[in-house]
Amino acid sequence: MMDEAPFNGLVAGLWKRILAAVDQVDPDVLDAVATGDMVTLTSASGEKVVINTQRAVRQIWVAGKGMGIHFSLGDDGRWMDDKGKGMELLAWISECVAALTGEPLRY
Repeated sequence: MMDEAPFNGLVAGLWKRILAAVDQVDPDVLDAVATGDMVTLTSASGEKVVINTQRAVRQIWVAGKGMGIHFSLGDDGRWMDDKGKGMELLAWISECVAALTGEPLRY
């Protein structure tokens, strides 16, 4: 299992990338709040996508589109769902945002 310091660095990089993508969206359409281990994306209708760390198992968890998906870092450096469905973390977040706003995030 990955040590905590590298995990923290990866999470910080992910949060920056997600927040930078949200900054390109009209704030009346989508808002982001980052608080430590969590980023919450809220649409104008009040619907949310929640991205959270699961530190004990070094995963990222995303709640969106009525599902909660866990992502683990693969050997290729991509965050993929832990059920082997081929879902990539940033693509899934973008898809969840598109379901709320009609537009995907662009990283």
